[in-house]
Amino acid sequence: MNTLPDLSVVFDLDGTLVDSEPNYYEAGRRVLAAHGVPDFSWAEHEEYVGISTLETVTDWKRRYGLAASVDELLADKNREYLALAGASTRAYPEMREFVGLLAGAGVPMAVASGSSIAAIRTVLAGTGLDALLHTLVSAEEVPHGKPAPDVFLEAARRLDAAPEDCVVVEDAAPGAVAAHAAGMRCIAVPYVTAQADAPEFATAGLLVRGGQPEFTARAAFDWLVGSGPGS
Repeated sequence: MNTLPDLSVVFDLDGTLVDSEPNYYEAGRRVLAAHGVPDFSWAEHEEYVGISTLETVTDWKRRYGLAASVDELLADKNREYLALAGASTRAYPEMREFVGLLAGAGVPMAVASGSSIAAIRTVLAGTGLDALLHTLVSAEEVPHGKPAPDVFLEAARRLDAAPEDCVVVEDAAPGAVAAHAAGMRCIAVPYVTAQADAPEFATAGLLVRGGQPEFTARAAFDWLVGSGPGS
């Protein structure tokens, strides 16, 4: 029985449900090294947290003056990432618990991510979250990635839910902006905790300033129960 009627929850994937950013960084470092850009740093990688793989490699081409096409870079990045993702991606324990609580309450859920659909499926299967999360949307399936609201609006459409009845769970500023633009409430759990005071997170209904170390499934679930759909 759904104890949270009319509520749907849409999860971002990378940095929210799973700790995949180290794999994305390593995949990016390998690709850029192969294309003549050595010493790609973690700080540089953090600039791309929350935006789609396509938009990331498009910016790489401009930023580093790469000769390869965007399509080549995208294929290279996806190939390197998939080689890492299936074997070594960790789901955050409290997020796994949160998904379980929502499933037990009968809440419809979706994943809306900037990753490719192949990457989403690989990561969910590798962590076992695919048993509970079946509605998946990639930024590659919509006109624009985050901070545009397209992936979240498509997730709501597939769940047959009104945007105002959806709550987004996000770790990155572009995702928080996208949730607000979609007319959805947001639980923000910043991956880069130093960005917790960024204006993009100001519209979040629940902001966990300390990121994943401070996030608890029960507190998030109780917030949903207390805030109610459309609040």
